[in-house]
Amino acid sequence: PIIEVDNLAEFGLQPAPQGVTIKCRVTRDKKGMDRGLYPTYYLHLDNDKKVFLLAGRKRKKSKTSNYLISIDPTDLSRGGENFIGKLGSNLMGTKFTVFDNGVNPDRANADWSNVRQELSAVVYETNVLGFKGPRKMTVIIPGMNANNERVPIRPRNDNDGLLMRWQNKNMDKVIELHNKAPVWNDETQSYVLNFHGRVTHASVKNFQIVHGSDPDYIVMQFGRVADDAFTMDYNYPLCAVQAFAIALSSFDGKLACE
Repeated sequence: PIIEVDNLAEFGLQPAPQGVTIKCRVTRDKKGMDRGLYPTYYLHLDNDKKVFLLAGRKRKKSKTSNYLISIDPTDLSRGGENFIGKLGSNLMGTKFTVFDNGVNPDRANADWSNVRQELSAVVYETNVLGFKGPRKMTVIIPGMNANNERVPIRPRNDNDGLLMRWQNKNMDKVIELHNKAPVWNDETQSYVLNFHGRVTHASVKNFQIVHGSDPDYIVMQFGRVADDAFTMDYNYPLCAVQAFAIALSSFDGKLACE
């Protein structure tokens, strides 16, 4: 199917149509003075037209990892009208939350309609070896309603967000996903997943996200194809901002996740 992108902001937050895999490419730009530390990441459709979708960059002077996501490759500012979402982490760099461009609950208007929605949370588990073996990721996203639209989750405080709901096992209107466990391959002496030709380089960052009830339905996959190029494919119920932010979290360089 031809994927039409008329309005980047709308496309970025719209769940993928059912039955359609949206194939994208992420490129990492490390050129320039501080880009070694703060690379810019660009998301394009992986088709003939290579349509630009989103850009992301880690904010400087932030105690925790904080990425801004924009629909303009040249404007990665928090104040601009191109700001579409953000990804923030806890101090350890093991838990991440993805928000849209709404405001903090403390700046809410009377009916809370301008308050930011939580789009996703990502939890990386440390194993006994630190992170030498395959990573374990849990992805928590809002559920879908009968019209295949995302249920808005607008936490009024930190105790009401996706991470807290998941920790408290309050999974009403919330979906829990996991990365598919890779299989050990004796020939290559490494853990492998079948990416059906979309991933060509081994990397600790390669992953596939699935739901426990149907491990063959790949909700999202991400993997390396060159030094600074990765493929990112996502399916319903994810949108581009959710998938891109999940990918950005996997780049984050905290030791706990290497």
